[in-house]
Amino acid sequence: MAELHLPHHGGAPHGADEHSDVHHETSDVNIRAILGFGVGLIVVGIGASFMVWLLFQYFASREAQRVPPEYPLAVSQGERMPPEPRLQTAPREDLRELRVSEDELLSSYGWVDRNAGIVRIPINEAMRLTVERGLPTRTGPKP
Repeated sequence: MAELHLPHHGGAPHGADEHSDVHHETSDVNIRAILGFGVGLIVVGIGASFMVWLLFQYFASREAQRVPPEYPLAVSQGERMPPEPRLQTAPREDLRELRVSEDELLSSYGWVDRNAGIVRIPINEAMRLTVERGLPTRTGPKP
């Protein structure tokens, strides 16, 4: 809301300044000072980060010189294998070798138990003999 300001004493003409020593602000913000402060803050932040990084490098090198290796016996063990079961390093190759060994067992003759007289015959031969001889059936009354 606009207010009407009238002079308090009647001797001054309308529009004349009552107080000649009172002035208004010539500028709202000093942009140069704000930008300078921001740049200074960034420079100080980067400098402090660099100093902390240098300090950590110094501490790490000093600690490396003072402390012996954590496990001195492990160095003397060399490339010793861990106990079973170990992780597979080449699972596809392991699976291929397993299938080759199973195919070899299924397609060859061999002893299962020599003392009991149990032998292994090739799977194709076993299927042919089963078809020729038939499967055993139950003899007796059905329940």
